[in-house]
Amino acid sequence: MSNHQQLLAKAIAAGLLPSDAHVDAPESRPWPVVLLTALGAWLAAIPLLIVVGLLLGDTIIHSMAGPYLVGLMVLAAAILLLRSQDIPLFVEQLAIPTLIVGSSLLAYGLFEHLPSALACTMLALLAGGLTWAIPRPWLRVLLGAASAALTGSAIFTCMKNGHSAYAELWIALHTLLLLWLLAIAVQHVLLIDGAKALVAAAFESFFTGWLLVVLAGLAFSSGMTFLVGASLSNSVFYEVMNEVAPQSMAASSLFALSSSILALAAGLLLWRNWPALRPYAGAALVLIALAWFMPALGAVLLALSISLIAGRWRVAITAGLAAAWIIGAFYYQLNWSLANKALLFMLAGSLLGAITWRALAPKASVPPPPAQAITPRQKIGIALTAASVLLVANIGIWQKEDLIAHGQPLYISLAPVDPRSLMQGDFMQLDFQIPFDTPSVGDVSNQTRPFIVMKRDRQNIGSAQRIHHGEPLAADEFKVELSPKNGRWVLVSDAWFFKEGEANRWAQARYGEFRVKPDGKALLVGLKGEGLKGL
Repeated sequence: MSNHQQLLAKAIAAGLLPSDAHVDAPESRPWPVVLLTALGAWLAAIPLLIVVGLLLGDTIIHSMAGPYLVGLMVLAAAILLLRSQDIPLFVEQLAIPTLIVGSSLLAYGLFEHLPSALACTMLALLAGGLTWAIPRPWLRVLLGAASAALTGSAIFTCMKNGHSAYAELWIALHTLLLLWLLAIAVQHVLLIDGAKALVAAAFESFFTGWLLVVLAGLAFSSGMTFLVGASLSNSVFYEVMNEVAPQSMAASSLFALSSSILALAAGLLLWRNWPALRPYAGAALVLIALAWFMPALGAVLLALSISLIAGRWRVAITAGLAAAWIIGAFYYQLNWSLANKALLFMLAGSLLGAITWRALAPKASVPPPPAQAITPRQKIGIALTAASVLLVANIGIWQKEDLIAHGQPLYISLAPVDPRSLMQGDFMQLDFQIPFDTPSVGDVSNQTRPFIVMKRDRQNIGSAQRIHHGEPLAADEFKVELSPKNGRWVLVSDAWFFKEGEANRWAQARYGEFRVKPDGKALLVGLKGEGLKGL
């Protein structure tokens, strides 16, 4: 008898599973076969559904009962296919677009004839009903995610009462979290009996998808996280997150208090159910303090602790990533100065390090291991490494200083930029007036950086002429090397960093001040105002 069969026999004997429970044989379907078959099914479903739509005609689709009648018929067909046993893989994959089309028809009818909030609620209930009808765990996860998104949309739509978008989103997401907590309690109290294992399994898959949407929403509502913001600064995703995310994460004391209470609940749950973590109780206090400044963090920490206790490791990893995202997003909160943010993180990091060091410190009865002396070769290696770091750093500094001292001055007019991106914390986004498009990074076939050909007038104000392709330059022309930035080539830099509190001063800039050497190397050294006046 295999281990699975022994475990199954013990579960049946303990009454955790019904007497007819069995372990399904694993499917022997290589994933490339599944992927190619699914692709073929989707490609076949598109023209088939178009033909069906043409046969039905506009009269039925646009009638009062048409979308509901046709949608229910298509949904019934998809459910029958997905509930069938031993159906061909192609037919099984064909049922997925059919399910989507049926749901879309019902959604069309509901949004056409009902208020948006009520339509979202009805569709969320429909997703819950499909969960019980379709015995596919991965589909149940997706249906749970769809139900959570629709429920959150309904709550968000009903709250148009003058609150900020962030406040409404925060309340909607925490309401979804509360519903998930209630579902977990119901599953733990009412569905623990083995006879209800199938219902509990459906609950598990459905509310896993539900929680994933809540975690994603909490991370999304916190704004762009540290370093990711620089990588996606020119993307639509970045603009959308900036519209939704608060300028101050501690916008409401009620939100801050709620976040800290949820973080406290997370710590108490781990304290009670995971004794091995009790030496790290101080870390919970640090996270509770951080949750006060980050209103979305407490909910994520509570979801993380429950997932860890329940052994839902994949969900716990997702919650951990969401928590890291939220903490990193605090870097971009403009109501805190960089010095204060750095002080907060330094204090939190120091406390966490001290707590960890104390928890992992050997007991007094255990003698410490003998210290190993550093060999002469290791000392030489450490010295050479330190010398190499200092050498590289000083060479870079010397090159910049030489360029500033001996480079020719050049002033280039600044082009207008989007006002929303003009000032972002401690730097200003720059865009120089170039009358033609510079190539993208992928358009340059060779490994060398491209150059732009320029001319300067008597005031050393430069005007871009063209991209240099190796041709000889005229007597009054010179070239400037371009630098890669966010997938495109820019003139040295697209940002100017300045001391906090000096935004009004640098907002008057009209020219970028450069130093250029004969080989085209350039450095942005300052900004100038109207008439090349200093700022």
